[in-house]
This record gives sequence, C-alpha cells and structure tokens, in this order.
Amino acid sequence: YDTITPSVILRNVFENPGWYTQYTPYQAEISQGRLESLLNYQTMVSDLTALPIANASLLDEATAAAEAMTMFFNTLNKQDHIERPKFFVDSAIFPQTKDVLVTRAVPVGIEIVEGNYRTATIDTTYFGAIVQYPNSNGSIEDYRNFVSVVHAAGAYAVMATDLLALTLLTPPGELGADVAVGSAQRFGVPLGYGGPHAAFMSTKEDFKRSIPGRIIGISIDAQ
Repeated sequence: YDTITPSVILRNVFENPGWYTQYTPYQAEISQGRLESLLNYQTMVSDLTALPIANASLLDEATAAAEAMTMFFNTLNKQDHIERPKFFVDSAIFPQTKDVLVTRAVPVGIEIVEGNYRTATIDTTYFGAIVQYPNSNGSIEDYRNFVSVVHAAGAYAVMATDLLALTLLTPPGELGADVAVGSAQRFGVPLGYGGPHAAFMSTKEDFKRSIPGRIIGISIDAQ
C-alpha cells in the first residue's frame, strides 16, 4: 500500500540520531539502538495484535503465513506419522500468500484445502486454518465462530492481518487467533518495486519454544 509516513514520525523515530550515535567514542551504539528499536517493534506488534509474543520480523507476509502453517503442522504431527495432514485456506486471502503456502506444503505432505470459511467443515484431519483480516475483498469479517470451530477440532488458527487496520479493529488475539501475521510495509515503508517488506508474527505463550525467527528479550538481574 502506498502509505504516507507522517514527517513527525519520520524525523523523531526513524531519523532519530539517538538510535545510532555513540555517547562515548568506543561504544558500538548502533547495535544497541537496533536492539532497542526491534524491541519497540515487537512491543508494538504484540500490543496491536493482542498476542503476547512477537518476533523481530520475517521476510514477508506470505513467508510468515507459511511459517505459521509449518509450526502448527509440526506441533500436531509426528515426523513418521501424519494424522492431521489438512490445512484450511480461506479463498479470500491474498493470492501471493496462497501461492507460498502451496509451495511450502507440497514437499512435507501438507494437504491444502481451499474454501469459504463460513461453509467449511473442520474436523480432526485438520491441523490448522488461515483467514485474512481484512480480506482480499476489503471485507472485515468476524471470525470468532470459525476460530472456535477450528479449536473444537483441536486445530490452530492463523490470521493474516493489517497493523494499520488493527489500530481500529478488534485484534486477532481477542478473536481467538493463535497466530497473527502480516506485512510491516503498512506503516509507510516505501514500496520498493514490489520487493518483500518485513513481516510481523505474534503468537500465544504455547508457541514460545517453536516460533521462527529471533526474539529480542529484556534480561532481568538478581536485583
């Protein structure tokens, strides 16, 4: 999306020299500034999606969706015995996301089932499902019932979403989603001829040992 970054944010956040100038000549302050800004990023993503854990970004939205699918698959299936091969993909998700999901699903034996989330029958052969919020038609759907159906079958739900929309909409975490993914380009990162923009991914505490990418944490000492 060709989004405008307000100049006050551009100057005081992105171009703030406090992130990259050292206060003593021998300290590599840019690495500290980078860690701090990544922590701010994670906190913002966690707040907007209402999910407690966020990583320090992935390649793009489609890759993040595929990572969520793989994470669910590995959580509910043993390597030598796949009891739940199916992953539901709502027909109103972005086409590039669907393409990457298919590419990543085929080699590991995941069966992609596409359809309308309203009429889908989710049973115990499914390990997960993905919906888009707002979807590719620009529609804002209430996925609460669908997510509860997915959970009732013992599967997990991922919501591909839009951070800017989440400043107004009910966040995925409150709708019951296990994972939220999307593109950070929405916050005014230049379009760059259609290249990938950093994706966000946030999830529940249950997946803290299996979330892909890296997490910037705050250390707490004995005092």
